[in-house]
Amino acid sequence: MLKFTAEHEWLKLEGDVATVGITAHAAEQLGDLVFVELPEVGAELAKEAGAATVESVKAASDVYCPLDGEVTEINQAIVDDPSLVNSDPQGAGWFFRLKLKNAADADKLLDEAAYKDLIA
Repeated sequence: MLKFTAEHEWLKLEGDVATVGITAHAAEQLGDLVFVELPEVGAELAKEAGAATVESVKAASDVYCPLDGEVTEINQAIVDDPSLVNSDPQGAGWFFRLKLKNAADADKLLDEAAYKDLIA
C-alpha cells in the first residue's frame, strides 16, 4: 500500500515496515540533488521530526518522518549517488525503512488520489 504526506514523502507499507522516500514532485522541485544525509539505523524517529537532509544545487531541505518508528535500514546507494533520488524517487531512490510503532496510523495519511489533488 502506498501512502503520502502533505510534506511530499511517500511510504510503501509492507506489514509494520514502511519504506520511505520523497515524491517525484518533491524531487522535481528540489532539482539535482548533490548531497543526502540519512538517519542512523536504530534511530527512534517521531512523526513529523526531521529524519534526513537533502541538498540540491538550489537549496537544502529536511525530509520528515511520516510516522513514529525505528529505522531498520538506510539506502546507502543514495548517499553515494544522490542523483538516484532524481532519476527514480519512488524506486531505487528510497531513503530508509521504518519499523512502525503503530501501522494503523498510516490510515491517516494521504492516498495517491488525495496527494495528486494536493499538488495539482
